[in-house]
Amino acid sequence: QVQLIESGGGLVQAGGSLRLSCAASGRGFSSYDIGWFRQAPGKEREFVAAISWSGGLTYYRDSVKGRFTISRDNAKNTVYLQMFSLKPEDTAVYYCAADWGRSGLASRLSPSDYDYWGQGTQVTVSS
Repeated sequence: QVQLIESGGGLVQAGGSLRLSCAASGRGFSSYDIGWFRQAPGKEREFVAAISWSGGLTYYRDSVKGRFTISRDNAKNTVYLQMFSLKPEDTAVYYCAADWGRSGLASRLSPSDYDYWGQGTQVTVSS
């Protein structure tokens, strides 16, 4: 089992940048694929990006490609989401989630595909 804590959210102007961190405790972090999801008020939680257990595979939703980068440092038990060129529509609570590493990273886009979740961190982008 793994426990996840997100940090790095905040208020930023459109066009700005933020880096979110997802710190994990518990055993076997390096065996888990990690996903980032977000949920805006009144909307369903949606997939943002994911990275495989080794860091060798990544996948993004179309609207963040070229602006967001997911990475991980297994020695630090941490996954990062670097966000550039932020837009007001990126405003949401951002969650990281863990799923036992297996094939098909790009097909696991639903929150139900992930077993463990953090509490979330708020990102607000002002226009």
